[in-house]
Amino acid sequence: MWDHEIRAMASSHAIIASSVFMATVLPTVLVQGFSLYGTHLLWLYWVSGAVTVVNIAVFWLLGISPPTKKHSLGYKLSRLVRSCLYFLLSCLFYHTVVVLYGAPLIESALETFSLAVLLTSLTTLRCLCVLGPNVQAWIRVFSRHGAMSVWDTSLQITVACTLVGAWVGAFPIPLDWDRPWQVWPVSCSLSSVIGFLTGLVAAPAWIHYHRKQLTYKCK
Repeated sequence: MWDHEIRAMASSHAIIASSVFMATVLPTVLVQGFSLYGTHLLWLYWVSGAVTVVNIAVFWLLGISPPTKKHSLGYKLSRLVRSCLYFLLSCLFYHTVVVLYGAPLIESALETFSLAVLLTSLTTLRCLCVLGPNVQAWIRVFSRHGAMSVWDTSLQITVACTLVGAWVGAFPIPLDWDRPWQVWPVSCSLSSVIGFLTGLVAAPAWIHYHRKQLTYKCK
């Protein structure tokens, strides 16, 4: 029953994953002196930008975004503004949470906010693409048994994997190893991207394996 949607999801996830790969490879060719550790913030911005653009393009082409009853230009502009506002608020939220978990408040503020932008691009942006700027829909999806489609389930898995990855990445930072990847926020951003890629692979695989048990309520 879900085979068509699962194939579409797997294809879209493969495209999104390839954008992360290209955002890592292209700067090494186009930017002199680029390195994953030495110019980490630049890599972080490349990945955030690539994931943002590709996510929006893929979900728009697949028609995954929730349909709108109003088609006026004013309504669409209002929806766009609210989406941008949610994106910014998400960046501030992640920045605050990371600081509360021990990141420097003043020192390395740019690095902390850059990590917040990356996390927003990997999590909140997907919510905006799939659910739109609808907080009630977000709460529903991330509540127990709140998924109403395979895309909702995919959101749950990819967001969870990304956040767990970012959390796990913080563990090596205080260790006295003096490695370049222990510099803030290298390990957190790398592990969040790894978690995101893991979620992209795990989501369609998990849904395919459990497709006979999945029952979604009608929207």
